[in-house]
Amino acid sequence: MDTTSHLQPVADLSQVAEARRTCAMLAAESGFSDETASNAAIVVTELATNLAKHAGGGQFLFRKLHDPAGEDGLEILSIDSGPGMDVSACMRDGFSTGGTPGNGLGAIRRLARVFDIYARPGQGTVALAEIWPGPRNAQQPAPRYQCGAVSVAVKGESVCGDSWAIRELGAELKLIVLDGLGHGAFAAEAAAAGVRMFQSNGDRSAKDHMSAIHDALRPTRGAAGAVASINRSQGLLTYCGIGNIAGVVADEKAERHLVSHNGTLGHDARVQRDFVYPWNSSCLLIMLSDGIATRWSLTSYPGLSTRHPSLIAAVLFRDFARGRDDATVVVLREGGN
Repeated sequence: MDTTSHLQPVADLSQVAEARRTCAMLAAESGFSDETASNAAIVVTELATNLAKHAGGGQFLFRKLHDPAGEDGLEILSIDSGPGMDVSACMRDGFSTGGTPGNGLGAIRRLARVFDIYARPGQGTVALAEIWPGPRNAQQPAPRYQCGAVSVAVKGESVCGDSWAIRELGAELKLIVLDGLGHGAFAAEAAAAGVRMFQSNGDRSAKDHMSAIHDALRPTRGAAGAVASINRSQGLLTYCGIGNIAGVVADEKAERHLVSHNGTLGHDARVQRDFVYPWNSSCLLIMLSDGIATRWSLTSYPGLSTRHPSLIAAVLFRDFARGRDDATVVVLREGGN
C-alpha cells in the first residue's frame, strides 16, 4: 500500500482549482464513483477557499486509505499557520466562506465519514476529512487501533525515501518506520525493501524483525528504522530502533522518549536490542523520521492529544518539519473511529 502523502500548496485562490485536480486524480485512482468524487471535490473546494481567503495560504496533504473490508478511501488534511478560526461558528449551517458549493465546515462534516479539526488562536488550523464510498458497515467490527500519518518527500523529489507499515498479529500490533539514507529513488528502494521484509515475516519480536531487515537491506543504500510491538493484553510496548528514528510514548502524565541504537540497517547495525515500556489505553505512540525535529511537546497544544492521530501528525509536520529531508510522522492509539 502506498503510504506517501501528496502535498499540494494553496497560496491564493488561483490554486484552488489545482488542489481540486489533485483530488480528482487520486479519487480516480481509488475507483471512486462520480458521487463520491464529487463529495471529495466539495470538501477540497471549501477547505482550499478557507486557506486562500482566511488563513493567508496553507497546504493540503492527500493520502490514499484502504479499509480492512476492502474499500478504498481518501484522507484530506488542510493545514495552515494562520490566525485560527472559530470552529463552532464555522460548523453552523448557513455559515460559508463565500463562493463555495458547501455551507462551511458543517457540509464537510456531513460528507466525510471521519471529520476532525484542531484550531488555536494565532497557531493556525488543521482539518481532517476522510472520504469513502459510503458509511461504515455497521456489521464490521470497530478497529482496535486508530492510526494517522504524514509521509512527505523532500521538495524536488518525486518519491519519498521514508516508508511505514502496520500489522495486526493476534494480540499484538506492530508498527515500522523506515528512513532510507538520503532521499530520492535509492532511499525509497531501501525503505521499500525493509517494509517488504517486515510484512513477509511472521510473529517475530521487534529485535528479530530488525535483524531480518538488516540482512535484507545489505544490497541497498541502507536505512534507519524502528519497530514497535504493542501487546494490549500484557500492557507492554517493545521497541527496537537503529539510527535516527525517534519514538515517543505519551499519555496524560508524561512523554517518554524511546531508546534507539546508533547504526545503519544493511551496513552497520551490530547492536539490536529490545526495550520494553509500559502501555495502557490512554497512551499515544508517535514515531518520526529525522525530517521532523524532536524538540516538541504535546503539552504546548492543549487538547491535541485527544484528537484524531492524523491531526496530531499533521500539526507536528506543520510546525517541526526540517524542510531539507523526507519527513514522516506516524501516530497510533487504541480505539477506532
